[in-house]
Amino acid sequence: MAGECAADRTVLSISGADREKFLHGLVTKDVGAPGTGLVWSALLTPQGKYLADFFLLNRGEDILLDVKAGLAAGLAQRLSMYRLRADVKIEDAGLPVARGLGDAPDGAWPDPRHPALGWRAYGLAGGEPAIDWDAIRVAAGVPETGVELIPNDTFILEMGFDRLHGVDHRKGCYVGQEVTARMKHKTELRKGLVTVTVAGEAEPGTPIEDAEGRSVGTLHTRAGGAALAYLRFDRAEGPLRAGEAEVTWDGGTGG
Repeated sequence: MAGECAADRTVLSISGADREKFLHGLVTKDVGAPGTGLVWSALLTPQGKYLADFFLLNRGEDILLDVKAGLAAGLAQRLSMYRLRADVKIEDAGLPVARGLGDAPDGAWPDPRHPALGWRAYGLAGGEPAIDWDAIRVAAGVPETGVELIPNDTFILEMGFDRLHGVDHRKGCYVGQEVTARMKHKTELRKGLVTVTVAGEAEPGTPIEDAEGRSVGTLHTRAGGAALAYLRFDRAEGPLRAGEAEVTWDGGTGG
C-alpha cells in the first residue's frame, strides 16, 4: 500500500434532515445511498459553468464533501445561500484526507473518476507526498481543480466529466443542468481536454498552434513527454506546436 496525506483538501460535513434532497437539487450527481462509496460531482453556475468539483460520501448521519482547500470557504458560502429554509447544516468536518495506490486500508474508498487514481480515505493519517499524481492524471485524462478546471470559465463536458463519472444526465434538475443537457444532446463538442505527446520544451499555459499559426488550444499539465491539452478539435490536425515543442494528438481523450 502506498498512501499520503492530501494536505490541500478541506472536508465539509453536510447534515440535517434535508441534506440529501438539498444536495440533489444543486450538484451534477446523485449523492448515493449510505455505504455506496465516493461520488465525484460539481456545482455549476446557472449558466452551466464550473464553480467547484468535489467528492461526496454519504455516511448516513451526514454527507462528507471533500473539496480543494482554496475553494472551500466560497463553496460553503454559496451552499448556505441556497439553503433557504431547508434543514441543512454546513460545517468543517475537521478530517484529514489520505489518498494512495495499491491495497486500500479499511475505511478507504476507490476514487470514482478512474481506477488509476487509487483510493481516498477520511480521518486516516497519511505519509509524506511521494506519488506523481500529475503523471497519473495526464495518462488518464483527468483535470485538476484550478489547473484545467477554472471557476466561472470551464464547461464540465469539455473536461471529460461524462467519461470520468462526474455528471448524471438522468438525475433531474440541478443548477446549470439545462445548459449541460443542451451541450450533451443538441451539439457536438468542438473543444475539449485531451492527452497529447510533447517533444521539446514547452511550459503549461503555452498556446498550441497549427502549421499555419492558427490558435488550436492550450497546453496544460505536463508529465515528461505527455501532457493534457485543451484543443479545438476541428483545427487540431496535422503538425501542431506549443512554442518550440512539437505536439501530437491521436484523436483520443485519454484514460
